[in-house]
Amino acid sequence: MKKMFALVLCVLLVSGMLFAAGVQETATAGKDFRIGVVTGTVSQSEDDLRGAERLIEEYGSVNNGGMIQHVTYPDNFMDEAETTISVISGLADDPKIKAIIVNQAIPGTTEAFRRVKEKRSDVLCIAGEAHEDPGVIQSAADLAVNNDFIARGYLIIRTAHELGCDTFVHISFPRHLSYETMSRRVAIMRAACNDLGMEFVMETAPDPTSDVGVAGAQQYILEKVPAWIETYGQNAAFFCTNDAHTEPLLKQLLAYGGYFIEADLPSPLMGYPGALGIDLSAEAGDFAAILKKVESSVIAKGGAGRFGTWAFSYGYTSTAGLGQHAINVLKGESELLKLSDVMKAYGKYTPNAKWNGAPYSDVNTGVRAKNHILIYQDTYMMGKGFMGNADLVVPDKYFTIK
Repeated sequence: MKKMFALVLCVLLVSGMLFAAGVQETATAGKDFRIGVVTGTVSQSEDDLRGAERLIEEYGSVNNGGMIQHVTYPDNFMDEAETTISVISGLADDPKIKAIIVNQAIPGTTEAFRRVKEKRSDVLCIAGEAHEDPGVIQSAADLAVNNDFIARGYLIIRTAHELGCDTFVHISFPRHLSYETMSRRVAIMRAACNDLGMEFVMETAPDPTSDVGVAGAQQYILEKVPAWIETYGQNAAFFCTNDAHTEPLLKQLLAYGGYFIEADLPSPLMGYPGALGIDLSAEAGDFAAILKKVESSVIAKGGAGRFGTWAFSYGYTSTAGLGQHAINVLKGESELLKLSDVMKAYGKYTPNAKWNGAPYSDVNTGVRAKNHILIYQDTYMMGKGFMGNADLVVPDKYFTIK
């Protein structure tokens, strides 16, 4: 009996050691992965790209033995759809790639994700700031995150009203207005203006992905703003839906008057450095220092209380935050679809900033999507401070406008 007991004990000990070794091996293997990150270029969406650089700074580039494989899609992605799809889906050819983040998730991302899933069902597909309609991107992405176009449609107008603006000028072009997210936000903005006694105006500017390119689109804004100020007055607030339009718009509003509550994808880096002619290379990555320098320059040009942003870049934070979230999920430290876990990853890059958010709700059915969330950060008006928007309750009526 003693010999039998000893034999059984030895078997149990060896089995336990083998099991422990297997668990350890599995855990180690589970951490041996790479993350694919896709952004636009510096000319189209610099903040998004800088977020990828932050991930590379932390986790290393695949080219140097690190975790992050960063690629960019073409500036004229609307004319090079197949190239865009190939850039994204091609990342799945690397067997160590376990997640792909696309920010911004421009048209073609859904098809790219479908191709990824055909090759590799195990790869997490995450869309940051999806351009395609919610029902479309939700069909292919494991997780999609957009700025809260519903809440912000009301909050941007409310902030303009609080600051004394009497007119709101919305600048865009047909491609953007065909997106459900943007067309729905326009409808909410129009309704909010009507409710608050403000005039709502639509202006059209060239699409930077069209034949005129970024330079032509920016030149148009430079030339039109003085006339717009003449027409709508210095108490008008201006908003544009495209990153490339932002810098020339800010530059001319600083010179001619008018208000700018926040960018479509807010950041103290979005348009302000070029419009103000300031060098922020010494402050790179330090958003507290960046905001301070931008704010002092805005005030020096007489823009106090008229120009706003988010204290931390949305584009930068989305790329870095979604990359970090994917890493947390793959390590078993977070749940992919848990809002608080997404916020935890975003919070790593936005210390002390207030965020709010909720699952996307279909305007026709009222059904909340399980894999699509909307988020926003408090508005910061330079020379005035935070507006408290992250703490406000948006009236229910605006969630049903389409």
